[in-house]
Amino acid sequence: MAGQLKEVRNRIKSVQSTQQITKAMKMVSAAKLRKAQDTIIQMRPYAQKLQEMLSNIVSNTEGGTELKLAENRTIEKVLLIVITSDRGLCGAFNSNIIKLAKSTIAEKYASQYKKGNVTIWNIGKKGWEALAKTGYKTNDTYKDIFHQLTFSNVQTASKAAMKAFEDGEFDAIEIVYGQFKNAATQAFIAEPFLPIPKVENKEAGSKKSDFIFEPEKDTLIAVLMPKILNTQLYKAVLDSNASEHGARMTAMDKASENANELLKSLKISYNRARQAAITTELTEIVSGAAALQG
Repeated sequence: MAGQLKEVRNRIKSVQSTQQITKAMKMVSAAKLRKAQDTIIQMRPYAQKLQEMLSNIVSNTEGGTELKLAENRTIEKVLLIVITSDRGLCGAFNSNIIKLAKSTIAEKYASQYKKGNVTIWNIGKKGWEALAKTGYKTNDTYKDIFHQLTFSNVQTASKAAMKAFEDGEFDAIEIVYGQFKNAATQAFIAEPFLPIPKVENKEAGSKKSDFIFEPEKDTLIAVLMPKILNTQLYKAVLDSNASEHGARMTAMDKASENANELLKSLKISYNRARQAAITTELTEIVSGAAALQG
């Protein structure tokens, strides 16, 4: 009985220690989330407007301008930029992104995958570890971007992807990431990156937007396109960063609540075992006294 009491006491101490860790991790994630959330909320409207403007320009450009980054080709070789986190303990955040990447390949690029023409560039260590083990063609050049999350580091990956598309190494590029909604909610998205999607005029007789270019159209587009695409990838990385901290904060909060429930159960078990031990000792004392009197 004494051994059972000691075992339950040790389990209670272990759960309490774990609960202290989960509470500390929740507080750290909450502090990081606040900064990451402010950054993406300020960045998103700017990035979305730039992307909309770029799609409109591409849609309304007719001849005379060579737009390699908007060139629609027969899709033979595909690149997926999969953005996960470097660390775990954030619930199902990483596994949902990895699952989305696999389902995107299976549903949209199954024939290219069978030919070995699907490549994955990983941003974040967890995605690289999971996908490399399962036999996908992965590239870990940019997996450590979260070690120093700056626009220049993300821009390096974006420029490499644009150059690979222009050189014909890939015919389609998509970004797979977690879009931040709030601390408890993330939307997992596979978003086209290249070629630049065009906006179709759905209404009959609708007129195209009339743009006035200053300086010349070719010069402006050549400078504008890469900058907007760099911003688009940077927004996806910031979204994923905020989503990671929100998912971890929620997961650690749930873990702390579960620890409370487990502690209640263990304390009830401990009290029952203690009462049983006291009852046994009293019974032994009474029995011994009765035997002496007899």
